[in-house]
Amino acid sequence: MSSVVSGVSVDEFQALEQKVLRAVEVVKRERESRAAAEAEVVSLRRQLAEQAEEAQTQIAAAHSKVEAAQSQFASVQSQADAAQSKAEAAHSKAQAAMSEKEAIESQVAVLVQEREAVRQRVEQMMHQIDELL
Repeated sequence: MSSVVSGVSVDEFQALEQKVLRAVEVVKRERESRAAAEAEVVSLRRQLAEQAEEAQTQIAAAHSKVEAAQSQFASVQSQADAAQSKAEAAHSKAQAAMSEKEAIESQVAVLVQEREAVRQRVEQMMHQIDELL
């Protein structure tokens, strides 16, 4: 039943044909696997790029928030410095007013003593006038 064609038997030819068909199937599966892997790589790269872009956006937003916070801090610090200066000025004015008050009280005390001395002198003069009349 087997005939030899160019030194290859039909059985050997069929076996070889089967091996070639299996090899073709293996190559097809490998190409399909490679194509699927390449498609997955493209998809993963796209996802990675999107995530990187989102991360950059979040970083930029965080930088903006930090800058805004620093600006607000500087503003609050400036306001605090201004309030401190006003408080120091008010304290100085209060001390000046206290010094002035003490000086005025001292002057009033002197005037009260002088008035009392004048009153006593006027009373003595009135008493002398009464004695003369």
